[in-house]
Amino acid sequence: MTKKGVKILSETGLQNQMREFLKKSLEKGVFDAVILPIRVPAGDSYAWILMDDISIIDQSNPIPPVMPVQGAKALKSLTRKGNGILNIATIMRPCEIRATIELTKLNQVNLDKITLISYDCPGAVPMSGYNNLPDQMEDIFQTALSEKNFESDKMKDVCEMCVDFSNVASDLHFGFAGTDDIYLIPNSEKGQSALDKLDLSTTENLTEWNNTITKIKEIKSQNKARIYEEVQPTVEGLDALLKTYEKCIGCHNCQSACPICYCRQCYFDSATSKQTADYLQAKAEQRGGIAFPRDKVMFQVGRMSHMSLSCVSCGQCMDACPVDIPVGKIFSYVGSQTQDTFEYNAGDSASEAIPLKVYEQDELEKIHKIVKNAEPHGGQHE
Repeated sequence: MTKKGVKILSETGLQNQMREFLKKSLEKGVFDAVILPIRVPAGDSYAWILMDDISIIDQSNPIPPVMPVQGAKALKSLTRKGNGILNIATIMRPCEIRATIELTKLNQVNLDKITLISYDCPGAVPMSGYNNLPDQMEDIFQTALSEKNFESDKMKDVCEMCVDFSNVASDLHFGFAGTDDIYLIPNSEKGQSALDKLDLSTTENLTEWNNTITKIKEIKSQNKARIYEEVQPTVEGLDALLKTYEKCIGCHNCQSACPICYCRQCYFDSATSKQTADYLQAKAEQRGGIAFPRDKVMFQVGRMSHMSLSCVSCGQCMDACPVDIPVGKIFSYVGSQTQDTFEYNAGDSASEAIPLKVYEQDELEKIHKIVKNAEPHGGQHE
């Protein structure tokens, strides 16, 4: 059965239609509150705001040009301790939705009272460019959005290769790529229930929209293959890793920005990982010297092993890096290798367990395959 959607008048633009949908939903009691990004008074960033005042929704920007805080992290702060009494809706980028889905599996987000709404995403501009020229970058992004340009070279590098830029595991989705119309598409019983309460019928054929999404995915898949080919030699082998991370200053900004790094305290920031001056002096004498900060590669490899199965390639880590290490592309590449091995795509489905979190017998063979592929000179590991 072909999925259908609700056609929405588009004369006032996509973001206005999103606002109107949310306002009507609040008026009719479909939702008790919404969480949306609003541009801060200084005009150089955005903040997630929980609101139940309909008038404030007009100040929001459902599709902001930047991602200062990954939406999944904002949602985690609302639901980490379990359900409240409010039914809340949020509009987020597909990568934010996917990160949210992963966090539900890690018991960091509870979605029972949350309705997730996604949209065809043209990408996001880099935070570094936005910080320097916020108004200019606003114009660049709004142009890409209004022109439905999903291939703009002004967006983040990871956006150029994002094949999950459209309909993901959300409850409702705003589709508009390749058409003159806007379609509101239900993806779950929760999403369909919201439309029913608003007396919106899903009668519109989505063939034109689906065909456009497929074509854009093909282009992005080619970009992804090209970028991964460029990244591969920079991360395979210890020498390559040492060179790639030689500029790292040990700030751990990438960890703080990542929606998947959810530990209350990272091992590398804990007292356990700290060493006395006597120990460091002995190591320096043994090795002939020690570079500071220490354990840069260990930290990055530790992060890779910790979260690569749930990496959604949102690029927040690259936005946060003060020395421009392309960690977003690196983690996307490593994540794809790990996820492909386990035939898993992070954030696809809330019902699909993260590999290695729930034991499956055939995963032992998959782990064996990873080890064998990682060994130099094709060595065997039994």
